Amino acid sequence: MSLSGSRKKGNKFINTIPTESAGLDKMIPILKEYINNKAENTPKIALGPFKTDLSVYNTPPESGLRVTWVGHSSLLIEIDGIRILTDPVWSQRVSFSQSFGPKRFYQPPIALADLPKIDVIISSHDHYDHLDKATIKFFAGKRVPFICSLGVCTYLESWGIDKAIIHEVDWGDSVMIGNCNITAAPARHFSGRGITHRDETLWSSFVIKGPQHNIYFGADSGYSPDFKAIGEAFGPFDLTMLEIGAYGQHWADIHMGPDNASNAHLDLKGDIMMGIHWGTFNLAPHAWYEPAERLVQFGADKHIKLFLPEPGKPTEVVPLVTNWWKKFMS
Repeated sequence: MSLSGSRKKGNKFINTIPTESAGLDKMIPILKEYINNKAENTPKIALGPFKTDLSVYNTPPESGLRVTWVGHSSLLIEIDGIRILTDPVWSQRVSFSQSFGPKRFYQPPIALADLPKIDVIISSHDHYDHLDKATIKFFAGKRVPFICSLGVCTYLESWGIDKAIIHEVDWGDSVMIGNCNITAAPARHFSGRGITHRDETLWSSFVIKGPQHNIYFGADSGYSPDFKAIGEAFGPFDLTMLEIGAYGQHWADIHMGPDNASNAHLDLKGDIMMGIHWGTFNLAPHAWYEPAERLVQFGADKHIKLFLPEPGKPTEVVPLVTNWWKKFMS
């Protein structure tokens, strides 16, 4: 399996193995799954408030690796002297409209205006819960470089980001930011911000390698042999950040859930695993806290060291399970 260069069928990007996305033909079964679901998809007890202690950023992380989980897949990563912001989403809803659609469970723990200096922003793909127009427009004119998957550049430019500071990457392409090398790698997913234009932009995961640390940002992906190939080519990893939420019966090809995410961590030759893409929006027919609860169990069963910090708290990367969600479970 080649990790260099994405594949296309006509004008559509395709995955490295056959993949069934949650398309129109899946809508009725998915809706039935939602209707018949009795889980606590949205917290009955309001989450938070969570508040980031901004003074922490005045001191570099002692270990050289510190992560602030803003929520979902939005991470402020401090690694070997640079700061990376992944898939920043600060809006109230992940939808084409702020009047309806999945609404966040808690307010962002840090305001966009209060963010410390960011060296680069990674945009993995174009879905609303990863590419947020209002948040991107905040960075217009601020001269923060972007690394994005093929085709996503069009959105960034239209929302005010200077093309000269956008690095548009295919799988296998690398960009140096400071002394860190950031490489796009395959993911098993799909793209599109509506019914039309499906799969016309690329989706990616990212390997982030500095002089001291090597980490992996998985963004969105179903389970696939890609993880083993990435582990062989780029691993081992000090930290893997893998999606554990938004899974269901009808989208196993495009989202992993905790079981397959923990398998992917092992394939990647990861040391510590962080679960992301959960606990922030109601996107799937499972209890909002279920991904973390299940990951803790799978982690114990598979002898995986987990990193599950509280939202908004800048945290040095060590094995840590805060169980913060338990105080909000009804």
